[in-house]
Amino acid sequence: MTPVVQLYWIRVVLGIVAGAITAALAAFFGSTSDITTLVNSITVALLIYFITYYILRSYYKEKIEKQSKILSTAIGMYFFSWLSFFVLFYTIIRAALGTI
Repeated sequence: MTPVVQLYWIRVVLGIVAGAITAALAAFFGSTSDITTLVNSITVALLIYFITYYILRSYYKEKIEKQSKILSTAIGMYFFSWLSFFVLFYTIIRAALGTI
């Protein structure tokens, strides 16, 4: 696999992990009737993305020519997978707690 393809799949997996983390935080610390729960979840997902960007940048610095490509590769897929799995995990957690 090329470094760009590796980076792509790492971002997809990180989106799934971020979806699980933010869903758990939203289910246990947020309220169902408030928009700030969603805003806080988006903020945590962005924070995870940027923290992992700096970690991945140090690893892929020599392997990928354009440094901006490290930031932009699979950003859409990261947030799509985050949103999908956030909704899935949030629903599962709320159903398990009996609050739906």
